[in-house]
Amino acid sequence: MHPLVNLKVPDGAVAVHWFEQSSFALKDSTGTIIQIDPYFPKNRPPDRFIHPNPPLDESELPTDFVLLTHAHGDHTCPESIRRIWDTSNNTRFIGPEESVRQISSETDVDTNNVSEISAGESAELNSIAVHAVYAKPPTGDPSADISPPDVTHLGYVVTSNGVTLYFSGDPINNFAEHDNLISAVAAHKPDIGFLTNHPTEGEFPFYDGCVKMATCIGLKHAVPVHRACFITRDYDPNEWAGQFPEGGPEPLIIERNSHIIYPQ
Repeated sequence: MHPLVNLKVPDGAVAVHWFEQSSFALKDSTGTIIQIDPYFPKNRPPDRFIHPNPPLDESELPTDFVLLTHAHGDHTCPESIRRIWDTSNNTRFIGPEESVRQISSETDVDTNNVSEISAGESAELNSIAVHAVYAKPPTGDPSADISPPDVTHLGYVVTSNGVTLYFSGDPINNFAEHDNLISAVAAHKPDIGFLTNHPTEGEFPFYDGCVKMATCIGLKHAVPVHRACFITRDYDPNEWAGQFPEGGPEPLIIERNSHIIYPQ
């Protein structure tokens, strides 16, 4: 079984396992396990993937809930969803409308176990509260020449045991310039954020934009994600961490396919 299964999580803390890219598993002190954007394809061409083997065998991690941020292949992966469902047909899947449609059309998950969630809505997942927020505005940003996204892009604020975590999904490049996006997250006062960024790509915040995003939200700690998976989309987390000034959010780097207990 996966190490998270038998891990004892103390009261007042949450275990966060980062696999790679933007795939996570969470466990709280009650034993509830949530996966976020599970993406573990078995076919991994060496000219595309950094690592030849996926970081998880889905059958080794029975999961209570799965949260999906948006319907792109590395965030809503029918292959992994099918294997998670085969492991436990009690798993509930929650995501935006396009992810829900994809699950319905490309997997055999029972429709009663699939729920749509929209920005501004909340869900109670056993002892864990989840709040959906926009990662990208549905209109894009015409003033910055950013087109509307092709699908709904969500992030999630997750609260358990008095700890609040923010998972950004794939945020718009100038997220920190959108007061409505910042305030929707900051209202929940998250302690730690798991932030997608890239130094050059441009779809997501650049390093400086990621720092500003973390600062405006008021995070205590920031973790770089959306990396260590694809050869062409990787970046140096230490270079990212070096952009944070003293006195602001503290950068925290998690090694691929490992977990932290937060707060430690």
